[in-house]
Formats: sequence, C-alpha cells, structure tokens
Amino acid sequence: MKRILSEIFQIAIGIFLASIGLKMFLIPNGFLDGGATGIAILLSELFDIDISFFLILVSIPFLTLAWFSLSKRIFTKSLISIILLAVIIHFENFASVTEDKLLIAIFGGLFLGAGIGLSIRNGAVLDGSEVLGIVVNERFGISIGRVILFFNVILFGSTALLLSLEIAMYSILTFIVTAKVIDVMIEGFEDYVGLMIVSENTTSINEELIRVVGTGTTLYRGSGGFGKRGLQAKNDIIHTVINRIDIRRTYNLIDSIDKNAFIIEFDVNHIKGGIYTKVLSKEGLKKLSPTKN
Repeated sequence: MKRILSEIFQIAIGIFLASIGLKMFLIPNGFLDGGATGIAILLSELFDIDISFFLILVSIPFLTLAWFSLSKRIFTKSLISIILLAVIIHFENFASVTEDKLLIAIFGGLFLGAGIGLSIRNGAVLDGSEVLGIVVNERFGISIGRVILFFNVILFGSTALLLSLEIAMYSILTFIVTAKVIDVMIEGFEDYVGLMIVSENTTSINEELIRVVGTGTTLYRGSGGFGKRGLQAKNDIIHTVINRIDIRRTYNLIDSIDKNAFIIEFDVNHIKGGIYTKVLSKEGLKKLSPTKN
C-alpha cells in the first residue's frame, strides 16, 4: 500500500510538472514537443481547438497499442494520467512567464521532460510515442530512441511546412531538452550493477534472489579466507547482475537473511545473455507492480 501511494503521489507531481511546461511555456507560444504531445499542440494550433481534446484524441491509438502490448496496470495508470493531464491543462490558468523563445524552449522542455520522466519511473506513460517505441523495439529489435526519432522527424517536418521553419527549429530544441531530462529522471532504469555476495547463508540468499528479484546467479566455490569473523571456511560465493532499480530491495532482502553478509557492488558496462530485468520491456514493466516484493 505504501508503494502504491508513493507511485500515485509521484505520478501526480509528474502530471503537474508536465502541465506547467505545456501551459506556461509551450502552448502560449505555439512551440511543440515531440511525440503525441507535439501532435496535439500542432492540431490545436491548426484548428484553434483546446489542446485538452487533442491530447486525449491523439493518445487513443497509442493507448490501444498499450492495452494489447503492455501490462493492464501500465495501461490503466497511463490512461488515468493522460486524462488528468488534459483536465488540468484545460482548467489551469498559468500565464506565460517569458517571451524569450530560447527560454521557452529550454524551460518548457525541462518541465515537460521532468513530468514525463517522473511518470515513467512510476509505471505511467504521458506520451504515447514511448509506447510505440517499446512495442517496435520488442518486435523488430529497433531501438526505442530510433523509433521516437523517426516519429519526430515526420512531426517536425510537418511543423515546418504547416506553421513555420522557426517554430520547427525551436520545437526541435524543446524536444532535445525534454528527451535529455527524461533520461536524467529515469537514469539507472537500464543501468546495471554487479554484486558479489559472501555469506554463511548462501543457499537461502541465492533462492530468494531468484524468487523475489528474478535475477540469474552464478555460484563460485570459495576455498576460504579471512574476515571480520576471523578465518573463513569454504563456502559458495554468489555473483549476480541486477538492474539498479532493484538495488535497494536486493540489499534489504540480503539483510533480512544475513546482516553480516559481505557484499561488493561494481558497475557493469555491457551485458549479453543471462537473466536480468529490462524495465522498459513488457516483462520489466510488469515487475514494477507493488504486488512484487
């Protein structure tokens, strides 16, 4: 329950930050971001209709894709988040704080990126293009970044033709800032760390790592040594690689079994094969459910 409330609270903050970026900076000045949000802004500019309507309308195809491709929990949280964002933008009365186009592009992208990133960290999607990227990546092996980039090349090209080249250029800058801030907000989700664990309860820890964290493990035979408790007997040593998002619960799990376990943590630069959690995959997103310990 505590985790659910924490997720809801952080998603709410993410929605609020995204609404500030849109209502205070981008929308009043006709600037676009990438993805579904950018399409909604473009349509709003062309047809002079409230962007709240287009935010929901444009998101429908992506949410449909999410329904069939991602977990129902992610779909539900994303649907509610997008609707709340549209409602807040509709009733929000924030005034534009600057007319400087460079500041608009930078700070609009900053707030929007922070909001989207915080929402993604808690299992909700505010922009449907991320869903498209995840699905294409899973089925065809094309990176999420390339899918989103191709999507936005079409969007910004259309902006240059339908509005102006200047707006398209500033919108590209906004997208770059947004994308960078999103990366910063979710940094570590696909960042892996290695652990070497020495304990007198190797078997129990190994079983719980596999059962709870869902990671693969390798056992090395230790021939002995010397530590805080003096001479060490022969014992197995656990070697595993986990996603950084799982680091805290992994340490808590080990502490619950053996508070005196000796743990070495080290950075991992590249992984091929094996068992580890990819958060932005369908299986990884499901593991963010609070029903998992």
